[in-house]
Amino acid sequence: MASPPEEGPPSEETHKDEMNCFLYVLKNKNKNWHYIGVTSNLKKRLEYHNRGKVKSTRPYVPLTLVYSEKFNNNSEARKRENFLKRTARAREDLFEKIDLALSSNG
Repeated sequence: MASPPEEGPPSEETHKDEMNCFLYVLKNKNKNWHYIGVTSNLKKRLEYHNRGKVKSTRPYVPLTLVYSEKFNNNSEARKRENFLKRTARAREDLFEKIDLALSSNG
């Protein structure tokens, strides 16, 4: 029996009813490594990453969702993603805040 075809990346899905989009940060605890992305479905996208379907994150599995920001549309989320990826100081500040929050939560 043939297996069902692999679904495409959830971040590329388009849903008429789904207006919200999320910027998210994933982390590999053991390697202290972060990944920034955008999606309309956090749960599906995290599963997609952890199944090794994203080449850039495959070596860092397992990944944990450590942060997200909600936006009204993909364009605004992408602007924030690009800002963080282009601006080292903003990215480092965000990662420090995330790591501080994680360490204080145990």
